[in-house]
Amino acid sequence: MITTVDISMYPFCEDFKEPILGFIKRIQNYHELKVMPSATSTVVQGDFHHVMQSIQETIVSCQEEFKMAVYVLKIIPGYGAIQEI
Repeated sequence: MITTVDISMYPFCEDFKEPILGFIKRIQNYHELKVMPSATSTVVQGDFHHVMQSIQETIVSCQEEFKMAVYVLKIIPGYGAIQEI
């Protein structure tokens, strides 16, 4: 099932850009996903199980490197927000 997740990361540090860019870089390494960063969140789209596993692995990796952050996710099963151009 195609799934779209809108995810925002809120790091607990003054230099918040580095962890956010690190998250985006890591999630973009999953080539089976469509990833569309914006100013306030990142949209990740793909097969439900793959999207959820990829986000889980990315959060664990970022937690190990950048420490504390809050993640806010909106999960939309059955919807493909990112359209092909």
